[in-house]
Amino acid sequence: MTSLIDRLTVLDYCIVLAYLTILAVIGYRASVPKNDGKDETLFLANKSLGWASIGFNMWGTNVGPSMLLAFASIGYSTGIVAINFDWYAFVFLFLLAIVFAPKYLTANVSTMPEFMGKRYGESTQTILAWYALIKILISWLSLGLFAGGFLVRQILGIPMAQSVTVLVLFAGLFAYSGGLKAIARVNVFQMILLIGVSLTLTILGIVKVGGLAAVFQKAPASYWSLIHPASDQSYPWPAILLGYPVAAIAFFCTDQAMVQSVLGAKNLEQGQLGVNFIGWLKILSLPLFILPGILCFILFPNLKDPAEAYMTMVTNLFPPGLNGLVIVVLIAVLVGTIGSSLNSLSTVFTMDVYRKKINPNASTQQLIKVGRMTIVAGCGFAILMALAIDSIKGLNLFDVFQSVLGFIAPPLSVVFLLTVFWKRTTRTAVNAILSVGSAFSLGVGILYLWVLPPDQYPFWPHYLLVSFSIFAALLLTAILISVFDKNPSIYVPLASEIRIKPTRRVWIAWISLMITMGILYLVFH
Repeated sequence: MTSLIDRLTVLDYCIVLAYLTILAVIGYRASVPKNDGKDETLFLANKSLGWASIGFNMWGTNVGPSMLLAFASIGYSTGIVAINFDWYAFVFLFLLAIVFAPKYLTANVSTMPEFMGKRYGESTQTILAWYALIKILISWLSLGLFAGGFLVRQILGIPMAQSVTVLVLFAGLFAYSGGLKAIARVNVFQMILLIGVSLTLTILGIVKVGGLAAVFQKAPASYWSLIHPASDQSYPWPAILLGYPVAAIAFFCTDQAMVQSVLGAKNLEQGQLGVNFIGWLKILSLPLFILPGILCFILFPNLKDPAEAYMTMVTNLFPPGLNGLVIVVLIAVLVGTIGSSLNSLSTVFTMDVYRKKINPNASTQQLIKVGRMTIVAGCGFAILMALAIDSIKGLNLFDVFQSVLGFIAPPLSVVFLLTVFWKRTTRTAVNAILSVGSAFSLGVGILYLWVLPPDQYPFWPHYLLVSFSIFAALLLTAILISVFDKNPSIYVPLASEIRIKPTRRVWIAWISLMITMGILYLVFH
């Protein structure tokens, strides 16, 4: 496949330069503190985010470079079934907006460990803080940066070391200089750009095939089904129905990188509407990410590797002079994911480790300094890990990402669900699940991914079902520990934690989304 860099024209370079200039201006304007007498921080955008910024920023965090690679690859080989990982998410986004967000905002916390610490004490906060740091470093920064570097190398022919170094430094610049506010402002611009460029690629593909009717006729009928039989090896419906919620609850409801945008909301209503907005944006994953893969299957059915689907579409359909837009999108998805991850990393370390354990009396400026140092360290670690991952051969990016999350998620899902829904949950149960339960879950993951891989030991069920089994075992264990705890330490809600009912606007937005998703599932069942 010809490297895209060989086809760039003067117009392409001008497009990239214009994009970088606009990005720098937006980031600078968001980074310069206002003279209103308030201390600016890196971490929660001074509670200034509206619903559009929250939705675009959460989507920008979620839409990593793996989306462009993996979704097009799965669309090429299996059709639309993987869209369940985005469309099914509306259930858990609703849970975040209506159940979790009110508790987070009422508690007035900066991080998820701080939220749990207020309920179960310093030991719980410390355990969860270190677990969150490891999760961000591995599942967000390292894997996300590797996917971005892989895509840049695939399309532009730039070596992995150079790719990841330039990408992470560029993304880290916004987290370092302006924190969450700069990242959120930049992501609004970038996600609009992503929609425009990806939709252009899809439209060019549809025209090339001969129209939408021809697309439906030429692709296999099974490609248009969201629900695959239980015998399906790749995505059986029981695995998605039972296993996906475990990862989704941890990802959307408890993950610092995702929830941080909601914590930075102007008020609860804006936060709830912002979470609703990402539910609408996720509908676009079908035309933006999956459909290009299906179109590639129709137009170029003999690819040696489905992972080349996105690159094949780009290099064959984009006319000369517009390939710079592809480079722009690559930078956009990297800045969105890596920038948000770095900001979350700095927030958790600064607030839950440095301020809590090292310097409780730290000033705002000291916290900002430590946060920036953490961002620099995170950039270095991410580069080294991305290069280490690149040395492993034969990875299926999408399944690796999902399986890693599937083994990290069960302890988080268990403790947060019990904390919110069962008042009898004890500190002993929470700490046991976060420590011993996490070790067990990660240990099973190591066995599954490296020691006894399923391609050599077929006794394993689907990785999503393994994740669900771990979740069920940990949930039962936590309940039993709480019930038989002889000296239970149970959180008693404060009088200030009065449940705030969603506004009429919020209910209208969510009911509309639910109806729309129901129709989509009926159409593509």
